[in-house]
Amino acid sequence: MDGLTFGVRGLREEVIKKACSVAMAAHKSLEKPYLVEKARTSSDVFFIFPGSWSVGSWFCRPAFGEIKINQSELLSPKGNDKVATSLRSIGRDEPATVNEGFLRRFEMILSDSSLQIEVEKAITEKQQIVFTGHSSGGAIAILATIWYLEEHFKPEKTRIPPLCVTFGSPLVADFIFNHALRREGWSQYFLHFVMRYDIVPRIMLAPLSSMESQLQQILDLLNQKAFFPSQGSIPEASRFYKTVMRNASAVASHAACQLMGNTNPILETVASLIELSPYRPSGTFVFCTGNGKLVVVKNTDAVLQLLFYSSQLSYENELEAIAERSLNNHLDYQSALQESLNMQNVVELDHLEGLPLSSNGTGADNIAKHMALNDLGLVSSYLHFVDKHRSKHTLSIIVLKVYIAISNMIALESQSTRARLCLRAAGEQEKQKLSNQQRMDEKKAAIEEGLAKLEEYKNKSTVCQVGYYDAFKLSKDEDDFKANIKRLELTGIWDEIIEMLNRYELPEGFENRKVWVELATKYRRIVEPLDVANYYRHAKNEDTGPYMHKARPRRYRYTQRWREHAERMGVGSSGESCFWAEVEELQLYLTTNPGAFEGIRERVLNLERKLEEWVNGNQISNDVFLEGSTFTKLWKSLPDQHKSISRIQGLIKQLG
Repeated sequence: MDGLTFGVRGLREEVIKKACSVAMAAHKSLEKPYLVEKARTSSDVFFIFPGSWSVGSWFCRPAFGEIKINQSELLSPKGNDKVATSLRSIGRDEPATVNEGFLRRFEMILSDSSLQIEVEKAITEKQQIVFTGHSSGGAIAILATIWYLEEHFKPEKTRIPPLCVTFGSPLVADFIFNHALRREGWSQYFLHFVMRYDIVPRIMLAPLSSMESQLQQILDLLNQKAFFPSQGSIPEASRFYKTVMRNASAVASHAACQLMGNTNPILETVASLIELSPYRPSGTFVFCTGNGKLVVVKNTDAVLQLLFYSSQLSYENELEAIAERSLNNHLDYQSALQESLNMQNVVELDHLEGLPLSSNGTGADNIAKHMALNDLGLVSSYLHFVDKHRSKHTLSIIVLKVYIAISNMIALESQSTRARLCLRAAGEQEKQKLSNQQRMDEKKAAIEEGLAKLEEYKNKSTVCQVGYYDAFKLSKDEDDFKANIKRLELTGIWDEIIEMLNRYELPEGFENRKVWVELATKYRRIVEPLDVANYYRHAKNEDTGPYMHKARPRRYRYTQRWREHAERMGVGSSGESCFWAEVEELQLYLTTNPGAFEGIRERVLNLERKLEEWVNGNQISNDVFLEGSTFTKLWKSLPDQHKSISRIQGLIKQLG
C-alpha cells in the first residue's frame, strides 16, 4: 500500500481528512445545492454536496428507481456528431443504468447554480478538484465526477484528473457503469469509505416496495443527526435492517453463482421471478472495521459480497444491537476515520484467488488478510479448537462452556467460509480475465500474418486492374480461394475475441488498448468487403435482405463501435468498411427500377460525400475507382446531369 493513498492517484491523507470533515458538515447547509471550500495549504478545492432525506430523492419510481443513462440530457449524445456516452457497453451497445433520483438532482444543481462556472475556474487555475459528500451527497459527488470526466477531462491536455471521495454513499449505478469506469481508466479516481455496519451503502440493494413504509422514517432518523437509540427507533431500525439485508443476500447469492460459473437455467428462472437490484459497486472501497483497521478492496465483485457478509449477525439475539449500529455507523465516519488514519493500520485485499480460509499454514501477507476478514466478521478460526477438545472424555466446566459457545458459532463459520469462497471466486475471475487476455495477445501474430496475406492479395488484384472486392466476388482463380481461407481463419479468431468481450471475459481495459483498436480497424477495413462480396455473390440478400439490415456480423458492428468510441467519433460515422454493401444495394435498386434515380438521389449524394472523405483520409483505397469495379459501373450508369455536378467526378477522372 502506497502510504495512505489507498492506491488512488493523487490522493493524500490530508485530502481524506478534509473531505470527511466538510462532507459531514455540509448537512448543516441543506438549503445550498453544493458548497465550495479551498484548502489553505495546497491547491485542493473541494466541491461538497449535502445529502437529501426524502424518499422521492432516492427513488423516483419502483422498483429500484433506475434509469438508462442515455435518457439523461446531461450524459446522452450531444450535437450533430452524436458522440456516444462513455458510460456504456461497447460490445452490446447498452447504456449504463443509474439512479434517476440522484441523476435528476445533479442535473438540477448543474442547471440552476454556478457549479459549472466554478469548476471551470478551478480547471483554469490548475487546482486539484475533489468532489465529496456523505450519504446521498456522496451519490451526487459520484455523478459530478462522471460529468467532469466526460466533459472536461482531456488527458492529452495534461489536465489534472479529479478525485471523488465519499463516505457512506448509497450505490449509484449498475454493472455496466462499473465496467465503463474500469475500461476508461477512471475507476482509480473514486474512493468510497464504508463503515462495517452502515446500512446506507446497502439500501439500494432492496426494492422500494419492500421498505416503502419504513424508508422515510429511517431517513428522518438519520437526518436528526442524533445517535441511537431514540424513542421508538429500535423496532423500526430492526425491521429495516432485516429487509435490506434479506434483499442484499439475494443479490450477493445470485452474483456469487455467476462468479462460480453456475450455468443452471433454474438459477436464471428463479432470478427472473425475484426483484434483484441492478446496482453494483464501482471504484475503490475502504471498509472501516470498527477497531481502527481499514480494509481496501478494488475488486468490485468482492466489494458486493463484503457489503452483505460483513454486516451479518453473529447471533439472532444481536438483531436490535446491530440494527442500532447500522444507523449509528452512518453518522460516525469522522471520529472513526480519524482514529483509523492515526493508527495507520491498512490492509489491501488483493490477489483474492489465494485468500486464506483459515490461519493455518499461511504467510505473513495472508495472515494480515485473514485477520482483516476476521475483523469484518468473516471469522474462520474456531473449528480446529472444537475438534481438538471434542475427543476428550472429560471436560472441565470452563472448557464445556467454551465448547458450547463455539459450537453455536459453527453456523457463523460456515457462512464465513462461504463468504471467503465468494471472494476467492471474484479473485479467480479477475485472474482468468488476465489469462484470457494473454491468450488473445498471443493470437495477434496470426491476425497480422493473415492481414498481410490479404494485403498482398489486394495489391495483386489492383495490379491486374481488378479491385480485390470484384476479384473476390468473381472467385475464379486460386488466389481468390486462398484469400477465402484466410478470411475464414481470421473470422474464427475475431469471433472468439468478440464473444469473450461480449461475455465480459477479458479485462475491462482490453477495449481501451490502442494496439487492439488499430488492429481491429485494419481487420474490418480489409476483411469486411470480402464478407460483403461473398454475401452478394451467393445472392443471400434475396432470402435475408440487405447485408446492413440483418446480415452484418457482430464482429464488424462491434469493432466499428470500438473505433468510434476510442476516437470520440459520432455514432455510425466509421462505416467505411460497409461501403460496398451500400453500392450493391444501390445497384440492385437501379437494376430493378430502371430510370428511378430520384428514389435514391439522397443515398447517392450521401455515399459520394462519405467516399470523398474516406478516400482523402486513406480509409478506402483507390481501387474502388478502377474501370471495371462495381462502383465505377454504378456511377457511370447515373444520369449525366448528376455526374456533371458530382463532388467525386474529379476522383473518377483522376483515379479511374
